[in-house]
Amino acid sequence: MADTNISDDRARTFASALQTFEKDGDAAAFAALFTDDAVTQRLDARGERRGEVEQFWQEYRAQFDSISTTFYDVVEGGDRVALEWTSDATLTDGRPLQYRGVTIIDLDGDDKISELRTYYDSAQFTTSTAVAD
Repeated sequence: MADTNISDDRARTFASALQTFEKDGDAAAFAALFTDDAVTQRLDARGERRGEVEQFWQEYRAQFDSISTTFYDVVEGGDRVALEWTSDATLTDGRPLQYRGVTIIDLDGDDKISELRTYYDSAQFTTSTAVAD
């Protein structure tokens, strides 16, 4: 992968598939990387662990007019991989946004993702309004 030296084929597959998903929005194709009973979690308003993988990714992608993620570091070990990344995006309200995060994926014995946790500063997605005294 051009972004970083990801030696684990499973991690490289995830990173490449995420970048494809960001462009084409095909959550079903991306969700095919996950086990049927996979659990996902991200820091957002819902925050809880969720089982509906395709919906999880549809909701995530729906926030953006465009998004592009660059992976810049990876920690690989056994059936767990941590990927550090930066995303450049345009929100649906037209605001540009750059944010960084970490995604941790657990893989089952068949190289499918059984659990995904992603952490980033979700406060950057909100608008702040100044209150006059």
